[in-house]
Amino acid sequence: MTAIDEPPYVCRRDDGYVVTTDRNLLDPDAIHRFIAEDSYWAPGMPRAVFDRALAHSLPFGLYDAQGLQQGFARVTTDRATFGYLQDVFVLPAARGRGLGKFLVASILAHPGLQGFRRWTLATRDAHTLYAQFGFTALKRPESLMERHDPEVYRR
Repeated sequence: MTAIDEPPYVCRRDDGYVVTTDRNLLDPDAIHRFIAEDSYWAPGMPRAVFDRALAHSLPFGLYDAQGLQQGFARVTTDRATFGYLQDVFVLPAARGRGLGKFLVASILAHPGLQGFRRWTLATRDAHTLYAQFGFTALKRPESLMERHDPEVYRR
């Protein structure tokens, strides 16, 4: 069974919130709108780029008890050694309820994402959240490199 064929992963909270990898529940329009219009990390991301990114990563939707999407994150991974956690957000109206923590905990508990040698992420303002899950500043930043083009969506 490939990762694409596997049944959706689901985590439930007592108050009705759910995190799941069920792609059928995702609201791609709302996710793209938040990322392209409200995020600091990918302003102006074209819809076609978003669709391709979504198709080639493992998405996690966060839903309230009524089934409305309240947050999102995705993991880019080889499903064996490495995971890159990205595009993590909780909608402003749903913040302050521990939902970001629930979302990250649910992702890191996914059975198919265990035993990785390395997880990475980038954040401007949520270091305290991620530190609760063992994320730290790079131990050897000189060993990692990047090719960064922050203007790519503006051209």
